[in-house]
Amino acid sequence: MKTMAHLGVGIGWRPEIADAVERLPGLDWVEVVAENICPGHLPAPLLRLRERGVRVVPHGVSLGLGGAGRPDAAKLAALGERAVALGAPLVTEHIAFVRTASPALEAGHLLPVQRTRDALDVLCENVRIAQDALPVPLALENIAALVSWPGEELTEGQFLTELVERTGVRLLIDVANLHTNRVNRGEDPFAVLDAIPLEALAYVHVAGGVERDGVWHDTHAHPVPAVVLEILAELRKRVAPPGVLLERDDDFPAEAELAGELAAIRGVVDPEGLSPARPSPVRRTLPPASRTPTGPNERARTSVGVEQAALLSALVAGTPVPEGFDRQRVRVQSRALAAKRAGVVAKLAPELPGILGGEDPYREAFLAYARNRPMTAGYRRDALDFAEHLLIRDLPADPAARRRLTSWWQDRVGARPPRRIVRWARTLVGRAA
Repeated sequence: MKTMAHLGVGIGWRPEIADAVERLPGLDWVEVVAENICPGHLPAPLLRLRERGVRVVPHGVSLGLGGAGRPDAAKLAALGERAVALGAPLVTEHIAFVRTASPALEAGHLLPVQRTRDALDVLCENVRIAQDALPVPLALENIAALVSWPGEELTEGQFLTELVERTGVRLLIDVANLHTNRVNRGEDPFAVLDAIPLEALAYVHVAGGVERDGVWHDTHAHPVPAVVLEILAELRKRVAPPGVLLERDDDFPAEAELAGELAAIRGVVDPEGLSPARPSPVRRTLPPASRTPTGPNERARTSVGVEQAALLSALVAGTPVPEGFDRQRVRVQSRALAAKRAGVVAKLAPELPGILGGEDPYREAFLAYARNRPMTAGYRRDALDFAEHLLIRDLPADPAARRRLTSWWQDRVGARPPRRIVRWARTLVGRAA
């Protein structure tokens, strides 16, 4: 395995903190959510960072390489386009599933893959497909999870090790996710670090979270706690990571606090100044990755797909929890997914809370809608479906608010064949005129 390019210490680039990121001292690189940028129209602050030599790595969230289906060619092409546009040394994604095909459901979140032989076979073939399509190396991230699959056949360390050995993929280790899984699933983060091939490490994520009622929520909206920095320090004892990145996605703090968190991370991984020439210690030599075309048979894909569909349907559509799962944890995860949907839709369509009378009435209405209306085509479609759901039910009750919602919905639906709701909305607007 070739030596990974040195990245240094960086931060997740977000539009809300773009100005602060430009001013952070000693910033080596940034990571951007791949789906949030357009190759031909990169944000000016991001272009300025590139011009001064700051590396940019695209981080995908929608491939779902752990899902039962094969990777979407268009999504792979889009991720590759962003890598080329940014001059990135690699791209990253997650070991997760995010959707099912039958029924067609979207999680809007990263969900854990079964640690079984069938699921590993599916994942390995999907990774090979992605590697062949992408113009730069791929690294995959371990995810945080609230629920554990029953009947797992491999530990996290065994699963990740075999994935690397069979595909040659690199690893993006999120130490905050290791802590999350310690609290939520009883997994020892240090045992994972001891078991995985750290010579395959591409870089490391560090993030904050919060514990409520015995559940750790990986929020990316809180300061990095000492327990996460302790895991980072343990990783550092084993290997000199090519890069470490601070993730912050919400409740952005003052610039000085961001700089302080980066300094704390740098103090753990690089107390004397990390040299790009310093090699990472290699504990063992991995065999060449298998690149044979053999992959899982369709029985394995079908089996994995059925199991994932049953779990996702319980999480987002209110169907019974599959046998063997912790029902309380599934309910907690279900509520968290609905709350995330409400938050993302409010960000994409900030007019909706205003039309509905504020954040609290909006959230109450959205959670009632989401209880039995799973997302099937992404958050933007979800916003339109939510508005349509309300209008069909003659909501909101205030006629002026209902007219505003009707106009908002019509403006965004665009040209498409008239349906019952379209005809109804046009009639409503006509009557109100």
